[in-house]
Amino acid sequence: MAMAENPISTAIRSIDRPVLFAAAFIVVILIVGTAYTLITQGNAALLSPTYLLLQLKVSAFLGIVAAGAMLVILLGHIDLSVPWTIAASAMLATAWGGAGAIPVGLLVGLGVGVFNGLGVAFLRIPSMIFTLGVNVVLRGFMVMLTGGFSPSSEPTDLMLLLAKGDVLGIPIPVIIWAVVGIAVSFMLRRTPLGRYMYAIGNREGAVYLSGINTRLVLVAAFAMCSMLAALAGLLIAGYSSKAFQAMGDPYLLPSIAAVVIGGTNILGGSGKLSGTVMGTILIVLLQSVLSVMQMPEAGRQIIYGIVIIAMLLAYGRGSRLRL
Repeated sequence: MAMAENPISTAIRSIDRPVLFAAAFIVVILIVGTAYTLITQGNAALLSPTYLLLQLKVSAFLGIVAAGAMLVILLGHIDLSVPWTIAASAMLATAWGGAGAIPVGLLVGLGVGVFNGLGVAFLRIPSMIFTLGVNVVLRGFMVMLTGGFSPSSEPTDLMLLLAKGDVLGIPIPVIIWAVVGIAVSFMLRRTPLGRYMYAIGNREGAVYLSGINTRLVLVAAFAMCSMLAALAGLLIAGYSSKAFQAMGDPYLLPSIAAVVIGGTNILGGSGKLSGTVMGTILIVLLQSVLSVMQMPEAGRQIIYGIVIIAMLLAYGRGSRLRL
C-alpha cells in the first residue's frame, strides 16, 4: 500500500524556485542598500513607499519589454531588434503626433515583428542573425529619415499621461504592465497558441508533424514581442518627455537577463511570466541600489554580473535537486 505523501514535501516541490531565488536576492539587495543609507545618510529611504513605487514604475518599462522577449525565448529563438524597435516606434510616433501617435507607434512594432517572424519562420534564417540585421536596418532607416535627429521629440499629451500619470496613487505604467502580464499569462496558460509555444520550444518538428502550422506561431510570437517593445518605447518617450536615438539600447540585455534569471530556459520550452516579473524587479533594484551607493561604473558592472551569475547558479542547482 502506497504511503500518503507528506503535504509539506508536496508544497516544497510546488515552489517555483526561480521566483523564490529572485525574491531572496531582492530582499538581500534591499537589506544591503538600506544598511548603506542608514550608515551614510541616517535614514532608510530605500524602504519608503515612495522609493519602492518609483522602482516599480521604472520596472514597468523593462517588464513590458521582457514579457515580449519571453515569448520569443520560449520558442528557442531570440529577438535582437528590440533596441531600435523601441526607438523607431517612439520617434515615428512623436513625429506623427496627435491622436494617431500611439497607433502609429504600435503599428511600427507590429510591422517589425511580422517581418522578423516571416524571416525566421519561412526563410529559416537563425533568429539571432536575422533580428540583428533588422536592428541595423532600422537604425540606418531612422538616421536616413531624420538626418540623425528626431523630427519632433515631443510626446503627445496622452503619452505623457500614460507614462507619468497615476490612478489612486498607482503609476499608470505599473497598471499597464499588470494588464500586459495578465494578458500574456492567460495566453500562455489558457489558449492553444500558448500551448503551441511551449511545445515548439521543446520540439518544433513533432509539433509540425502533429498538424500545427508552426510558422504562424513563430510569426505571432515575434509580432507580440515587437508590439510590446513598441509599447514600452511609447511609455519611455513619455517618461523622458522626448524620443531619441539609442533610447532602446539599455533594454536589450537586461530584458533577456530578466527572462533567463526568472527561470525561462534560454533554449525554449519552459518558463513562467511570474519568474520574468521577479527577474525584472531584481535587475531594476540592483541597478538603483548600486547607483545610490555611488559605485564606479566598473564596480557596478562587476557586481551586476556576479549577482546574475549567482542567481543562475542557484537556480541551476535548485533544478538539479528537484530531479
